This record gives sequence, structure tokens and C-alpha cells, in this order.
Amino acid sequence: MASTHYPAVLKLLMILICAGWASLWLLKPTQLWTRKWKDAEESANNTVFGYYGLNFAVYTFPIIAVAIIGLIYLGLKSNYTNDTDRKARSHSIVFSNPLVVNSLVGILSSIELLLVFLFILFLAWTFYARISNDFKKLMPVKSLKLNLWQLKYLRVATRFGLLAEASLALLLLPVLRGLALFRILGIQFEASVRYHTWVGTAMIIFAAIHGGSTLFIWGVSHHLQNEMWMWQKTGRIYLAGEITLITGLVIWVTALPQFRRRKFEIFYYTHHLYIVFLVFFLFHAGDRHFYMVFPGVILFGLDKMLRFVQSQPITCIVSARVFPCKAVELILPKDPRLNYSPTSVIFMKIPSISNLQWHSFSITSSSRADKQNMSVIVKCEGRWTSSLYNMIHTELGKDSEKMKAIPVAIEGPYGPASLNFLKYDSLLLVAGGSGITPFLSILAEVASATSKSRFPARIQLVYVIKKAQDFSLLHSISHLLLSQSTEKCHLKLKLFITQEKQSGVRIRDLLNEFFEVKTLNLNTECSNYAIHGLESPTWMAAIAGFCSIVFLFLLICFNHIISPPAGKGSKKSKDKTPSWVVDMLLIASFVLALICSTLMAILLRWRRLEKGIPPISQKESTPLDLTSTETRNALEDHEVHFGGRPNFQDIFDEFPNESGGLDVGVLVCGPESMKESVASICLQKSKRFKFGGKRRETCFNFHSLNFTL
Repeated sequence: MASTHYPAVLKLLMILICAGWASLWLLKPTQLWTRKWKDAEESANNTVFGYYGLNFAVYTFPIIAVAIIGLIYLGLKSNYTNDTDRKARSHSIVFSNPLVVNSLVGILSSIELLLVFLFILFLAWTFYARISNDFKKLMPVKSLKLNLWQLKYLRVATRFGLLAEASLALLLLPVLRGLALFRILGIQFEASVRYHTWVGTAMIIFAAIHGGSTLFIWGVSHHLQNEMWMWQKTGRIYLAGEITLITGLVIWVTALPQFRRRKFEIFYYTHHLYIVFLVFFLFHAGDRHFYMVFPGVILFGLDKMLRFVQSQPITCIVSARVFPCKAVELILPKDPRLNYSPTSVIFMKIPSISNLQWHSFSITSSSRADKQNMSVIVKCEGRWTSSLYNMIHTELGKDSEKMKAIPVAIEGPYGPASLNFLKYDSLLLVAGGSGITPFLSILAEVASATSKSRFPARIQLVYVIKKAQDFSLLHSISHLLLSQSTEKCHLKLKLFITQEKQSGVRIRDLLNEFFEVKTLNLNTECSNYAIHGLESPTWMAAIAGFCSIVFLFLLICFNHIISPPAGKGSKKSKDKTPSWVVDMLLIASFVLALICSTLMAILLRWRRLEKGIPPISQKESTPLDLTSTETRNALEDHEVHFGGRPNFQDIFDEFPNESGGLDVGVLVCGPESMKESVASICLQKSKRFKFGGKRRETCFNFHSLNFTL
């Protein structure tokens, strides 16, 4: 029983390491830390590790250690999952329940607001501590003849560069997938992307002020031409900083929503300029500053490498179902040992459409029920999805012997670390359009549950669509719609069709009209391998640790070979080595460490693939039986509304009487306006519950799911 305490110990250890790493950033601007750190680096230079080993151990490795411990924690937690544990869910509730709902900033929870406030406070403290020390002892710049105000403004510009550096240290952490730290908190990858957006915007603003102000001072002092083209032997390389700023601005501008939605391919390709951005940032800031942002870089590089290895080899689509609403359901082969949680997503690439584009889709099936297959629904809404739909639709008219195989590469699945939203007394699911897809996996999971599992007793699905034909997306849960209340759960559907007006139409009529789907069994000649998913968390932790050790070993070897340490009290050897050479040694060590880690990941992948998979069985869809008395009674419970949007206030007021549960999970997936409306009502309900509410009043717990980036 003592082993069950290991996850709690690991979680405490992660908190302590994060607190220590944050403390370093708080102490770094102080004069005390500057003096002590210089002494520590001088002492480290007399050892085999050098100053670079000290910087890596103090600034970089703590976050890597948190990632390693977090992966071990996830591996252990899966062994100690308790269906009746409500305490674990409380952490994700605190993180997701809304405190501020605004069309400008979106939906913010109390924890998110606290973290934003602390980050702004940290930036203010860093800027104040640095600039106050600078103004106390202004040192003139030898190459520039500046008066007092110009010298002060140049120091202000320099310190804004440190704020951009602090933002860069956090920039890549939210977009990790396999090594995602946010999985521990049960946060979706798509939800954490907005943190990346916030931090990236702050970084670009600080960098633009830093670069623009520096260029301004050079201009007014008539040194612009001389300074901006300089590639110094030591110190900050100005030209590299200018390239970094221009590259960052290009990435940021093409990532704006107005640009990204209209020119997605340009956004996608220009975002890969992050390699240029990071390399020239290293040349500009120097290796000592780079170690502070290096945790995100090394974890992001490992994550990309693991994703590349995991997406190999390419498999094939087993079959496809074509819906009347111009959508297709793709059935993919899955390793029976691969398990994933509801609301998980996969990233899919079809080489016959594009060799570079990856698109994310919510998994609509349950690994509990479907051991050999995994399904996703793709709605025809853009050029890539339209190409896929046309490809499938073309194959429908061919003979079975002439159908071609459709190769596909898969990354993932990625999902929250726990299924805590399935432990509520009742669930209220609100979906708009294609936002229904994450909920299909939840309902499939509930339908496949055993009597021993604890799942919501009642589920109400509020589904808002534009056209009646979009109702066909519920095809996979038709058996739940046709069944009455069981020992597992009772599902009630409230369907709202906003752009059509009809009267007297019931669920039965919609089932008869739109639930006729066409199934296409494709050629699977390339399906020698199924989707195996990510490596186990324990093995990913081992790869991360291995990469860190190899990197540090190579860095020490290269520095001792290229730039051997000078004798005691001498700095001549170091002064002869240009700073960009030291930076190149860091890059070479990092690249070689990634290559070694990739080889290790390939060996692990080969070990899994050589075990083989059982033959894939394809399920045939059975026609719906709407004639039985039980089915007719079940259909009477569902509602259809034409010509308007739902009144969420009335739905929330009626739901407690219909469900009878006191602990209700509210999950929303759809347009931002819909999520904000539901969040506002949850905020009102939670305030009334918290301040003077009845003890037995229903508690609504808000969760927002994203179905698009």
C-alpha cells in the first residue's frame, strides 16, 4: 500500500523544483545573485564541467527534471486510478471554472488569472531591479558618444530585451504534445496553445521595443550604419539580434487570426522559421543567456523527434463512412494494447494530399469498446478536408477490386491525463456544429462501461447545428438515442436547428432521413502496422534523461577540445575564442544529443512493431430498428427545435430537476460565443452557490473543449 503514495511524493517534488526554478528568476536581477553567480562560475571553470555545466545544471535541467518526474507520475497514476476519487477532479475544476468571461480576453479561470498576475508582477520586478541598478551607476558605451538621456534610454531598451528573454523561456512549454507538462493538470493540448499565443505576443512586444529603441538611439547618435551591421567577435552580436527580431515579427504577423484563417499554409510554413529565430537569438544573447531559455528548446526538440518516430511507419485507412452533411468518418487500424482517454486528439497527415500538413481531429471512438479500430470524423470545411472528401467520394463509384489504398500518418493520441469529468453525477454537454466530435468519444466510453464503473447517471446533450443534415454526425451514438434509461446512464438530446424552419418534425423523422450512410471498405495493402501511439511515459522519461546526459557530455568534450581551459587566473584562452564558436559548440551538442535520442526512440519503436498485430476486423453498420415499443418511448424523450438558438438560462434552470444530481459537469465545445454564453451562466450559478446558496443546490463545473486550433 505504501507504493500508492509515490504519485503524491512525485507531485510534491515537481512543485518544489518549479518553486526553486522560479526563485532563481526572482533572484537573478539582484546584485547579491550577480556577485555570488560570478564566484560560482569562476569556481566551476576550474572543474571538468566549466561554467556551461553549471549554467545547464542550474537554469536548464530543473524544468527537464520536472518533465521527467511528470512522465513517471503519469505512468504511476495510471496504475492507481480510482473511479471514486473526486479529490483529483477538484484540481482541474479550479483550473477550468470561469472567473472572468469577456469577448476580448475570452474565458479565464481563477488559476489562470493568478498565473497571469504573477507573471506580470515578475516582469515588473525584473525590469525595476535591473533598471534601478543601471541608473545608479551608468557606464558610458565606448563605441557611442551618448548624452545622459540617450544613455538612460539605451539601458531601458536593453532591459526590455531581458523581458523578451523571460517570455521566451516559457514560450515553447505550452505547445509540447507528448512531453506536455499540462497533461498533469488535465488540460487539452488545444487549450494550452492559447498560453503559447499570450506569451509569444508579450515576447514580440518586448523584443520590438528592445530592438526599435536601440536602433533609435543609434540613429540619433549618428552611429546607425556602423552598429547595425556589426558581427562582434565577443559579446552581443547586433546583426544576429536584428535577424532574430525580423524573423519573430514575420512569425507573429502570419500567426494573427485574420491571417491564419485565410492563409493557413503561409502561417504553417513561416512558423517553422522558429529554427532561424532560436539560432540567431543564441548568437545575439550568448550561451549564458541561452541556458535560461534552453529547457523549452530541448523539450520541444525531443517532442518533435518523438512525434516523428511515432508517426512512422505509415498505415492505411481501413474504411470510411460518408454522411449526407459532406463529412466522412475514417476507420483506422489500432493496436489492441493502445488505450486513450475520451476527448483525445490525433494529428493526421495524408501524403497524397500534402506531404507536410498535419491536421488535428478528435477521436470519436472508445478504446474500451473498440480494441482494433479508431475512428475520427472529418467535416468538409477547407481545402485539405475537401480534398479528402472528394477522394473518398470518388472511390465510392469504383469496384471493390479497383479501390486504392489511402496511406495515412498518425501522431498521438494526445489527451488529458485523467477522465475526471466522467465521475460527475450528471453531465451537460453543449456542442455546436463540428464541436460534437469530442463528445462522441465520451458517450462511446459511457456506453461501453461496465456496471462496476462509476459514470454519470444522466447525460443531456444540447446540440446546435445550422442544417438538419448535420444531425447525421450522431450516427455512431444512434444506439444510445434509441435506448431508454439503463443501469449505466440515460441520454437526453435537445437538438436546435438554427437556419431551418419546420413544424411537426421529430427525432424519428430525422433518423429516417439522414441516418442512411454509405460505407466504403478501402484497400489496406499498406496496413501492415497499426497505430501504436506514443511510447509509455516511463520510456519517454528515460529518453529525456538520456538526451540531457548525452548533451552535457558532448558539450564538455567539445569545449575542452576546441576551447581548452586556461591556467588559473588566466583568461587568454577564452578571449581568443569568438563567442559564436562557443555558440556553435552548444548547437552541435544539442543536435548530436537529439540524434542519439532519436536512435534510442527508433529502437524502442522497432521493439514494439516486431510483435505484430492481429488481423483487423471491419464492423458492418446495422440498419436502425424504429418499430419497437422501447425505441418509440425512448425517442419521445428527445427534443427538436427549429429556427432559433437555445436559451441556456432556461436549460440550466431545468436541468437540476431533470437530472437530480448535485455535482454536474458542464462541457462545451463549439464557437467562442457559445462557450462564453455557457461560461457566463456557470459563473452566475457558482457565485450564487458560493455566497448564500443552499447546501443542497446543484454545483455546475465548467469545462471548455477546443476542436480547432
